[in-house]
Amino acid sequence: MKGVSDHLYGVLIMLVLSRRHRESVVVGDPGTCIEQLLKVTVLEISRSSVRLGFEVPGHIPVNRWEVWRRYQTNIQPGGTSTVAS
Repeated sequence: MKGVSDHLYGVLIMLVLSRRHRESVVVGDPGTCIEQLLKVTVLEISRSSVRLGFEVPGHIPVNRWEVWRRYQTNIQPGGTSTVAS
């Protein structure tokens, strides 16, 4: 199925959106007690890259995909990481 990928916790759906300079996307449910979980804003658009700004609560880590995958592959049983800080 297009836009669907397997995930540890089930199935993820990929929502594809177009945004212009200074436009944002918010992740979170405005109908619950959970406030804005993540806000991503397009800060700059160039020929080969897009600069994004992420606004999240301080306790939520934000990583580039390749860094997150490296951490995931180095997590030992019990939740400790083998990646040096």
